[in-house]
Amino acid sequence: MISFSNVSKRYASGQQALANLSFDVNAGEMVFLTGHSGAGKSTLMKLVMLMERASTGQVVIAGRNLNRMRTGQIPYHRRQVGVVFQNHQLLFDRTVFENVALPLYIAGHQSREVGRRVRAALDKVGLLEKEKHNPITLSGGEQQRVGIARAVVNKPPLLLADEPTGNLDPKLSEEIMTLFRQFNAFGVTVLIASHDLALVRQLGHRVLTLAGGELVHDGLLPEDM
Repeated sequence: MISFSNVSKRYASGQQALANLSFDVNAGEMVFLTGHSGAGKSTLMKLVMLMERASTGQVVIAGRNLNRMRTGQIPYHRRQVGVVFQNHQLLFDRTVFENVALPLYIAGHQSREVGRRVRAALDKVGLLEKEKHNPITLSGGEQQRVGIARAVVNKPPLLLADEPTGNLDPKLSEEIMTLFRQFNAFGVTVLIASHDLALVRQLGHRVLTLAGGELVHDGLLPEDM
């Protein structure tokens, strides 16, 4: 599903964000991405989303070589990748339903199909009864659930989450991680960037650890990390 082969990323400022990175994530796998602030986690996510392009090396997502992807193909690629952000990035001038429906309207789905998919996504995250609420009236955990519903409403085969529990207490963090595991159980490939090493270790999934833009660990998280 995700393949990085000798990938490096250097920004125009001269900053070397990633250096000679190689790894593979199989379809249906759930993997965590850890590392210190500035280690390159966000840059890696941006390469997968094609918000940035690699300076050298090759990035392949679901068989698509992103190095060769033309600008006109980028919208299709991004529809195949659901993204959950730490700060939700919800629109507070729209209802919960409208926030979740936005990707579907952009993709050109008809109203009846939009309604069916949005309600199915909200039901999965336990917010079906709040579809008419404004997101600003919801708790932080509920807002994050809306963000997850929006990310999965297009039924993407790949789900990325960038520090999705960064602003949540431990109990809510576990609930959000449970949702990701449920989507993974249905075959969705999940890649989660997180600094919460205790929670990551507890979940027992494969971990990729970056330091200074390099991959320094690939496997279960040992107790001393």
